[in-house]
Amino acid sequence: MSIKNKNILIGVTGGIAAYKICDLINLMRKEGAKVKVVMTPAAQNFITPLTIQTLTNNPVYLDMFNTISKVEIEHISLATWADVILIAPATANTISKIAMGLADNLLTTVVMAATQNTPVVIAPAMNTNMWKNPFIQENVKKIKQSKKYIFVEPKVGRLACGDIGEGPLAEIADILSTVKKHA
Repeated sequence: MSIKNKNILIGVTGGIAAYKICDLINLMRKEGAKVKVVMTPAAQNFITPLTIQTLTNNPVYLDMFNTISKVEIEHISLATWADVILIAPATANTISKIAMGLADNLLTTVVMAATQNTPVVIAPAMNTNMWKNPFIQENVKKIKQSKKYIFVEPKVGRLACGDIGEGPLAEIADILSTVKKHA
């Protein structure tokens, strides 16, 4: 289970757990992975693109309508580049968009453009009530029906609001282990 020389595309969504992705990026790079990051607009409220750019030594992808070159379209180029896509933290919003096949930001567009052979690892993080919401659970169930999508279940612990319950981001080591298994 090595990620050396693997292309890992991380999608960071708008949750407080976004700051934890910095440690994950560092671990992946130490193991020789090539890491690029797509941030949703909401993610930028929790962590800056400059921080991510510094850690990955790559530009951070924010806008669906940029082009890499005259012949490449950004979302297609990123989807083709990735050996594995990791969405962490994955919010209820992004999970629901994926379940419905919606592609209204760069991250969801990349996920929809990825081949069936590109695994997508999803590490949810949200409030317990959000995680247990029947609509979210139905969307998770729907996504899990495809072998392309792998979930790293949230842990039980203290939430940002102070409550204790199921919903905090899984341990970074567990996320990394899952990515390694599928890269």
